[in-house]
Amino acid sequence: MADPKEIDYINKQLVDNFGVDTATGKPIFRVVWADDQLEKRRVNTLDSGVELLFPEVREVKKYPYMNGMYVLERLVLVPEVNEKDLPTQKQSYEPIWAFCTHEREPVQPTWPASKFIVDTLYAAMGKKSLAKYKDEEKNTTEEGRQQRINDLQDELFGDESGLMGKTHASVGEGIVVPSTYESTHDMKGKE
Repeated sequence: MADPKEIDYINKQLVDNFGVDTATGKPIFRVVWADDQLEKRRVNTLDSGVELLFPEVREVKKYPYMNGMYVLERLVLVPEVNEKDLPTQKQSYEPIWAFCTHEREPVQPTWPASKFIVDTLYAAMGKKSLAKYKDEEKNTTEEGRQQRINDLQDELFGDESGLMGKTHASVGEGIVVPSTYESTHDMKGKE
């Protein structure tokens, strides 16, 4: 678990940079410990697996599949289609990033990584641009730029491969294909 002061700092920066909901005063974005998050949800079965005759609203773990990690959440309105599942809420925090590796090993959240994730989300929605990240690099050497990219990758994903710093390819020079990838051409012979 991360230092609570670091999480408080990240959450304060998220409020200062991205604001709060004007109706409720809740932060738009927050970083939370997944194991502590509960929600009231309409369920059809008990934890033991016994099926109920009539669905009931129970408080359940929100992220039973994300144990031991931090999650960056965004406050959203509960869509009409989900109102039956979350009958006690009009707003809900939904996950936008789990701070972990592809092997689900926890990664400590940081402010620069959290900000980059939110900026990327807003850019994808057409609300902001990522140009500021490029502008910051205008007067940077290639080595400085590569170090900044490596630092950001490490903050977001940790060193999953053990190869961080051992590859010499620059961004844009190639595509990394996972070893588990099978191309359509390879699949034709297996049909």
